[in-house]
Amino acid sequence: MTLVPVTRALLSVSDKSGIVDLGQALVRHGVELVSTGGTAKALRDAGLSVRDISDLTGFPEMMDGRVKTLHPIVHGGLLAVRDDPAHVASMTAHGIGAIDLVVVNLYPFEATVAKGADRAEIIENIDIGGPSMVRSAAKNHQFVTIVTDPSDYAALVAEMDAQGGATTLDLRRRLAARAFAATAAYDGMIASWFGFADQGEQFPETLPLTLKRGEILRYGENPHQAAAFYGATGPAARGIGQARQVQGKALSYNNYNDADAALELISEFRDSAPTCVIVKHANPCGVATAATIDAAYAEAFACDTVSAFGGIIALNRRLDAATARAITGIFTEVVIAPDADEEAIALFAAKKNLRLLLTGALPDPARGGLFAKSIAGGWLVQSRDNGAIAADALTVVTKRQPTAQELADCCFAWTVAKHVKSNAIIYAKDGATAGIGAGQMNRVESARIAAWKAKDAAEKAGWPIPRTIGSAVASDAFFPFADGLLAAVEAGATAVIQPGGSIRDAEVIAAADAAGLAMVFTGMRHFRH
Repeated sequence: MTLVPVTRALLSVSDKSGIVDLGQALVRHGVELVSTGGTAKALRDAGLSVRDISDLTGFPEMMDGRVKTLHPIVHGGLLAVRDDPAHVASMTAHGIGAIDLVVVNLYPFEATVAKGADRAEIIENIDIGGPSMVRSAAKNHQFVTIVTDPSDYAALVAEMDAQGGATTLDLRRRLAARAFAATAAYDGMIASWFGFADQGEQFPETLPLTLKRGEILRYGENPHQAAAFYGATGPAARGIGQARQVQGKALSYNNYNDADAALELISEFRDSAPTCVIVKHANPCGVATAATIDAAYAEAFACDTVSAFGGIIALNRRLDAATARAITGIFTEVVIAPDADEEAIALFAAKKNLRLLLTGALPDPARGGLFAKSIAGGWLVQSRDNGAIAADALTVVTKRQPTAQELADCCFAWTVAKHVKSNAIIYAKDGATAGIGAGQMNRVESARIAAWKAKDAAEKAGWPIPRTIGSAVASDAFFPFADGLLAAVEAGATAVIQPGGSIRDAEVIAAADAAGLAMVFTGMRHFRH
């Protein structure tokens, strides 16, 4: 059967937006309305005739509304196969009337948790009857139409208008798919709350992933790959997917990936002086802190003017006109900022392809959460790398103590190293990166590449010496041999920050002492693969 006339509808919604208009449209098609509690009241207040669910079942609502739709009259009317003689006979014998349309959305469990309700209130907002009706109707979509989202009301009404009060199988199948996705997400949120919040588990035995599709992207990492953005449901930190895009074409897969890397790094400096991060291919190519945001951009850009072309720029301050004017000097894919001046927005308007994303408050870098990566046959899941080391927690392991400026540059370089692909080596001086070595298979090569890039930057800027001279150098993991450290010495570094923990620490410390370096251990590493 393709077309099914809608003669009776059961409406029971928590979100009452649009329900009166829907009720009026159904009545226009001669549909009998059956409803519960607050939904029935809203419809009656609008002058519509509504039959109470208790009148349909012959059984009163009870236990504060916990038991009202869990009844054979309801579920028989939903689950009966209309062209099965045995089912029809059972309906006749037990006085069960068919229900052709169910409009249900569920108790606001997510919103109840988000507002910080106590446990008793959260438990009361676990819907039982609603999901049961949704699943019954969706299972029997051959004959029953199920609507779980007010955004689908218009499509339902349009179809009934076009089909003389009936619905097509195509619509019922599509709405059934949405209904099962809605109950899966709902149950996933409940299971997550019980596992993480109620039971305090870090890794529950079952990990529900409830994601809602946003944009379907033009393609993935490469043109032959398909891609889409899925946003997390439930309470989560605001990120790139929730930012307001002021201008520019739609974000690509790589834009999302790179912009996320830039946002995560700039968030480390959300309470710091004006800071700019420039990212290319998910690695920072320049980071700087300065007295003003335009000065920070200039310093970050100077670190690697080649890689910055076509990059992602993130700021920890409002984008102003001076910075916007400087950024428009080269091709930039995306600019991310908490906010922007109207003059800055106007300057960017001439760059039609440049995406400007305004995030509002930056995410908390110390927040918890899980990081997941798919592998063949499963997923790897770990806690977010929210580790941070304060300056007073560092251990000086060399004969020479670092100066105050060296210590500040060590901490700055260490913060950046956390967001650079391993093996990571970062030279920093006076609150700006001097050279960044990323993603090499050995640490010596990362140290040499970072030093070479610093020399190249100095030549392009006309500086007499590269910024690695007198710099601090950070290594995301320990130096397994002294050769990586000696490469940093050759580049002109005078201070080192690294995790320590190698069986050859004594050899590396001795090399640092021989070169007159100051070196501190963090006791924490920041691998990023």
